Amino acid sequence: MTRTCPIGVFDSGYGGLTILKEIESHLPSYDYIYLGDNARAPYGSRSFESVYHYTLECVEWLFSKGCELVILACNTASAKALRTIQQNDLIRKYPGKRVLGVIRPTTEIIGNFSQSGHIGIMGTTGTILSDSYPIEIAKFFPKLKVFQQACPLWVPLIESNEHLGAGADYFVKKYTDALMQQSDKIDLILLACTHYPLLMHKISSLLPTGVHILTQGNIVATGLTDYLKRHPDIEMKCSLNQSINFFTTDSASEFDKQATTFFGKSVHSEHLDLSL
Repeated sequence: MTRTCPIGVFDSGYGGLTILKEIESHLPSYDYIYLGDNARAPYGSRSFESVYHYTLECVEWLFSKGCELVILACNTASAKALRTIQQNDLIRKYPGKRVLGVIRPTTEIIGNFSQSGHIGIMGTTGTILSDSYPIEIAKFFPKLKVFQQACPLWVPLIESNEHLGAGADYFVKKYTDALMQQSDKIDLILLACTHYPLLMHKISSLLPTGVHILTQGNIVATGLTDYLKRHPDIEMKCSLNQSINFFTTDSASEFDKQATTFFGKSVHSEHLDLSL
């Protein structure tokens, strides 16, 4: 079988670059195409219908570029669109192709990191309202008590590059305090948005001793490594040229300037007009 298929990685904007960074570290031999739908970001406050439509449009574009496997490196897209894409669109239109998200690999192991059995989830409004995390966690760790907090202003602060300034401190404290007030037994917080690792230092400084923070990059990368081992029919299609191509639906120059913060090194992207 000829290896001709890059692995697609999709996010509503920049946050998925924190996932791609870890995937590339774990699986450096493969080829990747990253697509950020920056022109329509953020997804967190949009309706289920809009997120599904936008996500499917981007997934189909990645399919058109030869991707047989696409990772939704976005919690909102994973919460609001993944199930419908997997159960309807793939079966009906794209048999043989695969789309994976970030929620399932996280919920499969999250209970292993808590001693108290009380965990907090911080995410976008869309992710929190979907209840995807409590529903999925209950399948693997039914005794865990899950407390959720929407943080609607964190993504805009990060994407406007204001997250490191003193102006962001109020909103970091506001949402962190709101979560911790729900239970004094919380000993683990999941940052259920791929943007939020950029706020790790500020969040950590507000937490009591013994409360740990879990991010998803390593979890998703480890899960993908395992998935490829368990699905050799997919793995044998994945090309091995160690290349990454970046695309954005907004300004390529602006994307390149901001992406370094998330990816850890410079990138060169191309503008994609999905209306064409």
